[in-house]
Amino acid sequence: MRLIFTLASRNLFHDRVRFIATVVGIVFSIVLVAVQLGLFMGFERMITTMIDHAQADLWIAPAETKNFEATSFLDGRERFRALAIDGVTAAIPVTIGFALWRKPDGSANPVFVIGVEPGGLEPWNIEEGSLGDLSAPGAVAVDRSYFGRLGIARLGDSGEIRDQKARVAVVTRGIRSFTTTPYVFTTIDRARDYMGAAPNKATYFIVRTDAERSIPRVRRELAASLSDAEVLTSEEFRVRSRYFWLFGTGAGAALFASALLGLIVGTVIVAQTLYSSTKDHLNEFATLRAIGSSRAYIYRVILWQALLSAVIGFAIAASIAVALVAATQNTALPILMTPGLTLGLFALTLGMCALSAISAISVVTRLDPAMVFTR
Repeated sequence: MRLIFTLASRNLFHDRVRFIATVVGIVFSIVLVAVQLGLFMGFERMITTMIDHAQADLWIAPAETKNFEATSFLDGRERFRALAIDGVTAAIPVTIGFALWRKPDGSANPVFVIGVEPGGLEPWNIEEGSLGDLSAPGAVAVDRSYFGRLGIARLGDSGEIRDQKARVAVVTRGIRSFTTTPYVFTTIDRARDYMGAAPNKATYFIVRTDAERSIPRVRRELAASLSDAEVLTSEEFRVRSRYFWLFGTGAGAALFASALLGLIVGTVIVAQTLYSSTKDHLNEFATLRAIGSSRAYIYRVILWQALLSAVIGFAIAASIAVALVAATQNTALPILMTPGLTLGLFALTLGMCALSAISAISVVTRLDPAMVFTR
């Protein structure tokens, strides 16, 4: 094995230009795949961030709701029907919708208003202020990353929503929308005023039960009593939202297509360089065959050459990917890199380079040891 490794490394580093081209191909491919898959994972997590933080056992939603951002309304009677079922401990309304935030300079920016009640879908990661401050007149909570978009600079600054004052009483960190429209949290009654919705209207009801084992029974009873609404578990709601935004809109397909393109380009580049390197060393391989080396021995040399390229290329690509993750951490759509994704990318790199080695191996299979005597 030591001799195989020595031969592979010498073949690899003998032509530095070709070696650099191989590494560049691997780095380009893996960085592109890492970015696209990292964006996909970050996108997927941001899509369900509100559902994840609601801690709901069940959701009562308008019929045919495709994602959390749907803005249809329930009439409010669903809450009383839910509370009448044995085992239901809470049915908390959530009202959401789009509105225009008017800045002090008179310009406007769309916002996504979320009206909540205590114990429901409340803002988290609070940097300044407290949840109790939202009860003050005109109080809202916004994320610091959206200050520039909303024309504010600090806690206490204000704007207008539907000709009503909206004063920043709570500042959060990291609650960002994947649609880039700023989230604005406030009380449910004030949210209805901001959106011009009638009293008692709600987009969803967050249902909590007294025990996990009672969830299926409560769901069946709720579904039987609600003809114009759906009853979903949190996991079903997550899957539905992800499917709509990632595949219903084509965003997920575009990310996967880019990742596949990067993989194909990287494989072709590595295959070409390995093929050329093997052809340039045919006489050396013929010599090995002439002195008794088996074809399997030479195949291992070529595979080790490919795997060495994979390890070096992946190390550089991983460093670049980590830097990109850090650079996008506080952006509207961060790149996510998990240990599982990192291991998967490493396995993908090894597989890509091993596949590329097949083209080089195909040259050696036609090798005649007698050609060494024609030099």
